[in-house]
Amino acid sequence: MFDPAFRQALQRYDDGTAERADLKLLTKELLQRLVAKAPGHAVEVRIPPYGAVQCIEGPRHTRGTPGAVIEMPPGLWIDVALGRTTWPDARMTGKLRASGERTDLSALLPLT
Repeated sequence: MFDPAFRQALQRYDDGTAERADLKLLTKELLQRLVAKAPGHAVEVRIPPYGAVQCIEGPRHTRGTPGAVIEMPPGLWIDVALGRTTWPDARMTGKLRASGERTDLSALLPLT
């Protein structure tokens, strides 16, 4: 399912010893899985400072801020992507910002 480097980084994350490189690896891999599961360009998912992708079928934006944006911190993204936190619970934390159409990822998660 996940390669050894991902599993090792996830173990450090779970142990509370993850470093920036681990968070970056986990974030980017999970973003790529999201794109593979829901290809498209209608929604931009931002996980600063490690990555941003466009996904989900629909209207494509070409300039400026896209009409549909999701942004959250890496730890929350990892937990949501792996099914450790539900989308509604993530929204209630106040750390997840989502605006525009198609910004509810509930049907796509978890990514495992």
